[in-house]
Amino acid sequence: MSSRISFEGQTAVITGAGSGIGRALALSLAERGCHLALADIREQTLAETATMLESHRQRRPQLRVSTHLLDVASREAIDAFPSAVLAEHPTVNLLFNNAGVAIEGDFRDIKPADFEWLMDINFWGVVRMTRAFLPILERSDTAHVTNISSLFGLIAPAGQSAYVASKFAVRGFSDALRHELEDGHIGVTVVCPGGVNTSIARNARQSKDLAPADLERRLARVQKLLRLPPAEAAAIILSAVERRQPRVIVGTDAKIGAWAERLMPITYWKLARKLMF
Repeated sequence: MSSRISFEGQTAVITGAGSGIGRALALSLAERGCHLALADIREQTLAETATMLESHRQRRPQLRVSTHLLDVASREAIDAFPSAVLAEHPTVNLLFNNAGVAIEGDFRDIKPADFEWLMDINFWGVVRMTRAFLPILERSDTAHVTNISSLFGLIAPAGQSAYVASKFAVRGFSDALRHELEDGHIGVTVVCPGGVNTSIARNARQSKDLAPADLERRLARVQKLLRLPPAEAAAIILSAVERRQPRVIVGTDAKIGAWAERLMPITYWKLARKLMF
């Protein structure tokens, strides 16, 4: 396996490319001359990302950018997706499994259907996308899979049981996949971001009805924890992928959380609760 990746002239597939980290990854990769296949379930935000890329395409007329409406919770949609990408691009070298959702609330309050909805996107979407594109990545001389886990794939706060379960699963899957592929040319990076300033909290499902004022207070409290600009997160992620780093922890809060879990694997929550709330 080569020690570094050059993004120039490569082709990257990015899920959740309509906003947040996914959009920031797309913009940064385009700046580096990487062709893009961008996927999102939301047509409007995906189109906005494509519009933001127009300036890059004007400077680099050879840059290929395709957009694809995709529900990563759908097995059938993912099965058909590689053919749609290859209709626009000759190959795929990089896969960024970024799409994700959240549910606020304790486990006892979360409806089973909502828990399964989240797992279908956050975990099974990663697994199915990886399975769908692995045969294409195997044809590339330099290929890499990047899976977005979370700080909550390292620590397990109360009120986040569904999200935590999915992100721990993504981290474990990514580590095992890397070990299975270590003798080949496909690398795997798992990303554990802390509080990145995205819309995931505002778009989260609520486990039970809240009065509008209570909901706004909760969202405001959570939003204060989401400080890191997506562009900074994307820069850190791409630097790690470029070096084929196995794991990257993004943000000071995530680094503190990771060390707290290592030093106090059972009792870290007492410290984390004070810092977070």
